[in-house]
Amino acid sequence: MTAPAAPSTEELIAALDRLADEFAQAIAPLDDEQTMRATQAQFLGKKGQVSAVMKELGRLPPADRPRVGEAANRVKDAIAAAVEARLATLAAAKRATDLARSVDLTLPGQPSGGGHLHLLTQVRAELVAIFGELGFAVAEGPQIDTDWHVFEALAMPKDHPARDMQDTFYLADEIVLRTHTSPVQIRTMLARKPPIRIVAPGIVYRRDDDATHSPMFSQIEGLLVDRNVRFSDLKGVLTHLVNRFFGGAMSGGLEVRFRPSYFPFVEPGVEVDFTCAFCRGGGCRLCKGSGWVEVGGAGMIDPDVFAAVGIDAEEFTGFAFGMGIERMAMLRHNITDIKLYYEGDLRFLSQF
Repeated sequence: MTAPAAPSTEELIAALDRLADEFAQAIAPLDDEQTMRATQAQFLGKKGQVSAVMKELGRLPPADRPRVGEAANRVKDAIAAAVEARLATLAAAKRATDLARSVDLTLPGQPSGGGHLHLLTQVRAELVAIFGELGFAVAEGPQIDTDWHVFEALAMPKDHPARDMQDTFYLADEIVLRTHTSPVQIRTMLARKPPIRIVAPGIVYRRDDDATHSPMFSQIEGLLVDRNVRFSDLKGVLTHLVNRFFGGAMSGGLEVRFRPSYFPFVEPGVEVDFTCAFCRGGGCRLCKGSGWVEVGGAGMIDPDVFAAVGIDAEEFTGFAFGMGIERMAMLRHNITDIKLYYEGDLRFLSQF
C-alpha cells in the first residue's frame, strides 16, 4: 500500500493559521474560564490539533522546518492572547453589571456581633475582685517551676505519698509543670515579710481527665500571713466568697461544708464543699450521688512551710486556700462538662 504524500511546507503553515481562526470562533460564545481553558487544551495540549499538525514536521526538508516552527509559535501566541482577551471582556462585563445594580446607601448596615471575655476570664476577674474587697492583692508566678517550689517547700519531699495525688507532668528531673499555684505563695513569702495577703490565680497542670477535671485548668489560691490569724478568719473569708459569688445567682443559694481533710502544707486542713447545683443535694452524676461538689482545699499553714521560707511560726500564723475556677463557673452556670470551656464552640461561649 502506498503511503500518503507528504504535505508541503505551505500546506502545513496554512493548516496552522486555520487553527488560530477556528480557536477564536470556538471561544467567542463561551462565558466561563473553565470551559475556555478546556477548549485551549484541545488545541494546544499534547494530543491537541496543533500537535497533530506538527507531527508532519519530520517529513519536510530540514531547510523548511524552521518556517513551520515559527508558524506554530505564532498560532500558540495567538490562542493565548485570544483567551486573555476573552477573559478580560467577561471581567469587564461583570464589573459593569455589578456597578449597574441599584444600591440604597441609606439602608442600615448589617450588624456584626461584638466579642466578649471568655467565661473563665470573667469568673477569674470576679473572684479577684471579691477577694480584693477583703484586701487581697494579686500575685503571679511561672507555670514551669522547680520541684522545690512546687513540692518540697510545701512539706512534700520526693517520697511523700501526697505527690501521687498531684499526677505531675515532669519536664526534667527537677523541673515540672506546676500542679497548683501554691509555689506563688512560696515565692511571695520568700520575697516579702508578713503581713501578707494575696490571691494567686493561674493555669495549672495535672494528669486528670473526666467530666469535672481537665489536664490543664485554672485555679485561684489565697494566702494570709499575720499575727493572730485564726481558723475562724479562714471560714469567714470563704463564707464571704460564697455569699458574694453565688448571692442572687441561684435560687435558694448554696450551703458550704468544711470537711476535715489532709494536705501536707496545712494543719488542720479541710475540704471545702458546696451543695451540688444540679441536683440540689439529691445526688447526680456530677456529684457522684453525694449531693455535694468539692470546690477546693484550705487550712492553717503548717509550721514546716514557714520554716522553709524563713518565717517565725511562733510569731506569725496564717491560712491558705485554693479552688478551681472552672468548678466555680460550673456551679454557678449549671455547666456539666469542663471540656466545654476549651472547645471554642461559640454556641456555648456566646451564652456568657
